[in-house]
Amino acid sequence: MAEFDTIAKHLIHTYPYDFVRFALQRDDLEVLDIIDTEQPTVETHRTDSLIRVRLGDGEEALVHHEFQTTDSSPPMPRRMVGYVGRGIEQYGLPFCSIVIYLRPAAGRRDPGHYLQERHGFRVLVQYQVIRLSELEGQRMLDEGPAGLLPFAPLMQRPTGLDAEAWLRRCVQATEAVVLADAVKVDLLGGLAILSGLEYGSATIRSILSEEGLMDAIMRESSFAQYIIEQGMEQGIEQGIEQGERKSTLADILEVLEIRFGLSTAHPLADRIAAIDDVPHLKQLHRAAIQMPTLEAFRHLLDADE
Repeated sequence: MAEFDTIAKHLIHTYPYDFVRFALQRDDLEVLDIIDTEQPTVETHRTDSLIRVRLGDGEEALVHHEFQTTDSSPPMPRRMVGYVGRGIEQYGLPFCSIVIYLRPAAGRRDPGHYLQERHGFRVLVQYQVIRLSELEGQRMLDEGPAGLLPFAPLMQRPTGLDAEAWLRRCVQATEAVVLADAVKVDLLGGLAILSGLEYGSATIRSILSEEGLMDAIMRESSFAQYIIEQGMEQGIEQGIEQGERKSTLADILEVLEIRFGLSTAHPLADRIAAIDDVPHLKQLHRAAIQMPTLEAFRHLLDADE
């Protein structure tokens, strides 16, 4: 889901102080630099964000954010060993790593550390795990920094509030923030795209249109221009549509994993991933919930092809 990672990275580079303050839970810091994150190794590795900061006691540190929409392969603990090790080797500064999981199904098994205790050698690398679905969304709307508002629809909604009402509240709260109009349009553009991880494109467009915001986002948001410049010609609306497909696909695979133990390496998972039609994927999602066996689900898939 590269488009969502790209938007998340763009947001953190636009509002680095907001993200660092949120990650470290302290205000006494100063952002010094956003570092080019292509690390020179035999194989190129690019972290999502690497920010050099000065803390209140005068010490400098590096804050590394990694955004994930799905579980990582190789597993995130192994990846983080590489990121942390290369960062410390190259910069020689204290290293603070945070993995932010955007979707509820992602990162459930991430322990927040890599631990090896074999043959008398112990290796431990720890990092912070943030699952947006476990954070109180209303608290983010009430207290959170502006740069994180586009992520609020992916957070836990208040009890008794349905998903559509929550998305509408997030849109209205972002639009009500006391900021320059251009800044608000940018935040709403990022919110529209990231919401595609959890909401259908029709719902997102409907709410933005009812609030009188859709045209401004498409016309004025630098996120729309950013997407075009990156070669994602489908634009914001098609980005939302693609997000709906990927979200539904992930839901199908999660149901099949929970019910039948299907792994992402199974050939059946590849067949499902090759389907582009969103209504068809939604039908398969319902079937995955209802079918008595994995073999019955496979027969249904055979019949559809």
